[in-house]
Amino acid sequence: MTKIKNFSLIICTYQRPKALLNLLNSVLGQSFYPKQILIIDGSLNDETKSALQINNYPNIEYFKVTPENRGLTRQRNFGISKIKTDVEVICFLDDDIILTSNYFENLINTYNINFEAIGVGGFIENEISWTKALNKKTLDNEFEYDGWIRKLGSRNLLRKKFGLLSKEPPGIMPEFSNGLSISFLPPSGKIYPVEFFMGGVSSYRKELFESLEFSSYFEGYGLYEDLDFCIRASKKGQLYVNTAAVLYHHHDDSGRPNSFKYGKMVIRNGWYVWRVKYPSPSYWNRAKWHVTLFLLTLVRLGNIVTTNQRKEAFFESLGRISGWWSLIVNKPRTEL
Repeated sequence: MTKIKNFSLIICTYQRPKALLNLLNSVLGQSFYPKQILIIDGSLNDETKSALQINNYPNIEYFKVTPENRGLTRQRNFGISKIKTDVEVICFLDDDIILTSNYFENLINTYNINFEAIGVGGFIENEISWTKALNKKTLDNEFEYDGWIRKLGSRNLLRKKFGLLSKEPPGIMPEFSNGLSISFLPPSGKIYPVEFFMGGVSSYRKELFESLEFSSYFEGYGLYEDLDFCIRASKKGQLYVNTAAVLYHHHDDSGRPNSFKYGKMVIRNGWYVWRVKYPSPSYWNRAKWHVTLFLLTLVRLGNIVTTNQRKEAFFESLGRISGWWSLIVNKPRTEL
């Protein structure tokens, strides 16, 4: 298989012109530069369009989508339809990301090292603090992987105490779902095989989209749409995360759903992707899924008194409870 030469970048954005410009400025400094940068804008105003007209970025193409194409999954599918024919890899970035200067170089070279790769994810460095193990004994509130150690947050520490922390490697979904996220991969500079990674820091071979597209089940904010796509893609080939493809995620709250809707998405969308991977989990693993959901909801309820974002914690908790009860009468229908 020949080495990758041409790649495109799709950025789906919504009401975040300032964050988008910060991202594009970091793209300008890349050692590998995209042949095509597609801005797929679902904003309700023209602020993003105006900001791009003032700034001159090479290879950029702007599209303002109509309401029927608005929403993360629809905007991504729209962007894929505009990709140039000679492009070999399609990259996706959230609009509140900042890249290190060799992000694309390391990301694309993963395909040249692992020719069987059909998708490669980048590595967010600014969210978790890791230290080298150096023969240090791992404490109960710590997690060790590949010679590195990080602290367990309150949610995962509680899961560990109840035996509900996944024993699979990071990026692999166990049969009761709720696997270890990509944030449990250390900053080792290595390439790790996975089943899923974050959609906002992802890339895939263009040929994959001849048989797959982002699911229409996920509307608007599209929580877990990336997990759903990765699970389906991993049935067709191998996915990797390259921890040398480093970027930073600067969370921008604008354009996000309200806390109640978000909480409901956590439950219903989480159930959906679980059943995409495991259509008929065992009764034991179904019980583990519900117990995990119960514990995590309790933790979020506890945030009402342990954090200063009490209103958000309260309404997200209500959304989680609402989503949980809704599964009894109205389970999502998975697209297999």
